[in-house]
Amino acid sequence: MDAKISTVIVDDEALARRGLELRLQHAPDFAVVAQCASARDALPAIRSHKPDLLFLDIQMPGLSGFELLAQVPSESLPLVVFVTAYDQYAIRAFETRAVDYLLKPIDDERFDATLEKVRVHIRTRDAIQQRDRLFGLIAEITGCGEVALEELLEHGRAAVARPHAEILPIRQGREIVRVPIASIEWIDAAGDYMCIHASGQTHILRGTMKELEDILDPRLFQRVHRSTIVNLRRVKSLRAHMNGEYFLTLEGAHELKMSRTYRDKVEYFLKGSGAG
Repeated sequence: MDAKISTVIVDDEALARRGLELRLQHAPDFAVVAQCASARDALPAIRSHKPDLLFLDIQMPGLSGFELLAQVPSESLPLVVFVTAYDQYAIRAFETRAVDYLLKPIDDERFDATLEKVRVHIRTRDAIQQRDRLFGLIAEITGCGEVALEELLEHGRAAVARPHAEILPIRQGREIVRVPIASIEWIDAAGDYMCIHASGQTHILRGTMKELEDILDPRLFQRVHRSTIVNLRRVKSLRAHMNGEYFLTLEGAHELKMSRTYRDKVEYFLKGSGAG
């Protein structure tokens, strides 16, 4: 018998969570492993259970569904079905980028069709490609990441008169947030967007890993995976895995994978960053 599709439900409304749970009881190939009333509660649940599927409400108090997705590392991202009351414009965007969406109140026939879509995606295992689409969607709807890295490359170093920039300007809606580069914990890629994790928040920036590497001090920041850059000063421990990979534990207990391709970087973590 095939393994069940492990599922986490995230919605701040108890009745909505219960409704999804009851519907899933009629789908024996799905197993609800956790229910979360907030996006903040969902983060440890995703790390602990590593689910195949996430039913995710977008509009929640505090951390939104979009902000939750931005904090999940690429290798841990489950398939996502949005549960939403968004308008039709946003729905068209969801149709092109998400596995599926469910519009509240949920229709039973639509729900069954969504489960079938999930089954197909699980068989093809394209969660990483879905992540790339999701972050394009987040940037489009929220207006994030519109400060081009080329501008910083062209003007930033001259402005600060130092070899490496100290501030990363990132557009958040109508504001430009100045993120101190020293506060960045790690960065991971999602298609044409970078997720900048700093001071407990996640910012989305349009650009490439190569462009970021050009402005970051290599004594502080090193690539540990094709899609991950880490701040060496935030690494608390290094653990070897039997397949030749390593796992880095950051301050705050967040864990990142170092792929075998980057094993030559191990000395950075054993000897320290060397930055004064």
